[in-house]
Amino acid sequence: MKPFAYGKPATTAEAVRAVAAEPSAMFLAGGTNLVDHLKLGVAQPDRVIDVTGLTSAEIRDDDGGLVIGAGVRNSDLAADRRVRERYPVLAEALLSGASPQLRNMATVGGNPLQRTRCVYFQDVTTPCNKRSPGSGCSALGGYTRHHAILGASDQCVATHPSDMAVAMTVLDARVRVVGPSGERVLPYAELHRLPGEHPERDTVLEHGELITDITLPVTSWLRRSAYRKVRDRASYAFALVSVAVGLSISDGRIDDVRLAFGGVAHKPWRALRAEQVLRGSRPSHDVFLAAAEAELSDATPLDGLDGGNAFKIPLAARTLTAVLRDLTAEERGQ
Repeated sequence: MKPFAYGKPATTAEAVRAVAAEPSAMFLAGGTNLVDHLKLGVAQPDRVIDVTGLTSAEIRDDDGGLVIGAGVRNSDLAADRRVRERYPVLAEALLSGASPQLRNMATVGGNPLQRTRCVYFQDVTTPCNKRSPGSGCSALGGYTRHHAILGASDQCVATHPSDMAVAMTVLDARVRVVGPSGERVLPYAELHRLPGEHPERDTVLEHGELITDITLPVTSWLRRSAYRKVRDRASYAFALVSVAVGLSISDGRIDDVRLAFGGVAHKPWRALRAEQVLRGSRPSHDVFLAAAEAELSDATPLDGLDGGNAFKIPLAARTLTAVLRDLTAEERGQ
């Protein structure tokens, strides 16, 4: 581990100034991702600024919605009665991530900023454009089972690991950040970015910007929502494919719907094509399958030393149709 200076400012403003002033400085909250990367040599900051206790650890009501402080622990958010009742997709996503011990440490502000679990990114002896821009992508032609089938580039084929972020995307959440230029609010769906020519940038945040809270809007219809995660083992494993769904039905038709995939792209993948097929349709297996096929029509599987990841395409389709089937069982008389 490279030695670094440690700072514990008294205010959020001081923390932002400290990180913004030093190009390699980083924020530290729960540390469930950063500490691993410090040990592996993946992250090599000159200064680490501890923001524990600086951002709110409260969940408060807001005109029917919720405001979640960035310091809220994942376990506390998943256990909150308002979240379980109003936003079941979020509670399910949180409980499917990591282990209870890690959820007790991981924060709502840090969770979306965790970096890919690509084995090449975490192995400093291998070339990786995300870790060292311009060095190459070792995953291409390598081990690709967990890698992207949507939105990748020839610079990076890694996937984003957060379960919570997939659920937040379908909830139309908003993220408040504070930085050197002041405060701004952005849609959660726009927080992460695809790799393009700059895979080293996971999000649209500028250096020194700190997430302070996340707002969930009033979405009573999203009580009919669910998250399903498919992985290699039953616990403490990252998604091969995951699906977050929220929908409402009126007069026997799907009148509104939000869909997102996890485990298939560099960011939570909002399934807009699938939504378009579903919106206004009567729930049926054929409609669900058509929606999945529309969304996955541009999927590009990867070859690899482990057999590649072409299996993700039918797996994503089956997972989506299964979740939709369960959520609409009553309307379909089942």
